[in-house]
Formats: sequence, C-alpha cells, structure tokens
Amino acid sequence: MFDQLVKNYDIVLGSNSPRRKQFLTDLGLTFVVRASDVDEIYPPELQREQITDFIARLKASSIALLSDKEILITSDTTVWSEGQSLGKPQDREEAIAMLQGLSGKMHEVITSICLKTTQKEQLFHAVTAVYFASLTTAQIEYYVDHYKPYDKAGAYGIQEWIGLVGVERINGSYTNIVGLPTTELMKELYEFIK
Repeated sequence: MFDQLVKNYDIVLGSNSPRRKQFLTDLGLTFVVRASDVDEIYPPELQREQITDFIARLKASSIALLSDKEILITSDTTVWSEGQSLGKPQDREEAIAMLQGLSGKMHEVITSICLKTTQKEQLFHAVTAVYFASLTTAQIEYYVDHYKPYDKAGAYGIQEWIGLVGVERINGSYTNIVGLPTTELMKELYEFIK
C-alpha cells in the first residue's frame, strides 16, 4: 500500500510548518509545499474539533490542485483548555498568560486534517490529552524568552525544553501535539487511496 501511495500519487502539503514538513519527510513521503494564506477566522459558535475541522477545510479550499494524481494535505491544530481555543500567541505577554493558564492542569491538543483530490475530500481529527505540572513564573518566562513559541498553538512545543520539564504525561498521539498525528494520517491516507 505504501508503494502505491508513493508511486501513484503526488503529495501536496498545504503548510509551511517545519514540523509538518519534517514528519512527511520522516514518513518517507515525497511532497511539494503549496501553502495556503487564509485568515484563520472561524464562526464564534464553533467548539473544539469543529474549529480545527473548519480551518483545515478552509485551507484546503484555498489551494488549487493541478492534476488528478495530487493528494492535498492540510491541517490545523489548537489547544483546548477550560472551554476555549488557544491559538498562537501574538506576543510575549500572551504566551506567558497561556502557559500560566495551562500550568498544573490538563488540556487537549486537537488537530484536524483534510485530505483532498480533484474528486473527493476527507476530514478527520485526533485529540491528545496533555497533563502539565505546576510551572513557576521563572520557568515560563525562561521558556518564552529562549524558545519564542509564537508559531505554536498554546504557546509551547512539547519537543522543546518546556516539554521536558513541564509535561507530566499524555494520553494519545505524541506527534499530534507536535503538529501532525502521523499514525492517524497514514491510516487515513491508505483508506483514502483505496
């Protein structure tokens, strides 16, 4: 099945995320990047995976496919904590506030993926529970000042220093927290090309 995917289809990644690019490379997939440039604005009544589903589909609709052999992959990740979606922080203060809000609590990382060809579209999502230890203000400020997590939902990257000192445990996909649930992606890709 993997050979069929690699030989018969051209993968298009609709993202400039270095983490998503690295995951596809590590999966052995050859791909081109054709990133979308959409405002990630969603209707205010949407909740949890409805938000990421909406934005992943919005990104997919903004990218033109050139041939019947192309499979487009778009995705969106959010951190869901205490009934609200935490996107990417705008500045240092917002990043610190987000991490203070996550400290000592459980939150969920939700990623939706849209697979699209000229003929069909499929949408799915993964949810991972993340349990943070109680973090000190000094730890939070150190992380924000040294790692500048302004391109990450929830203001953190689990693969960075904060993940080593602040994450007590997870329930679900680790790669989902980094930005792309790879096991789920490959399973769904195989089903998609059947």
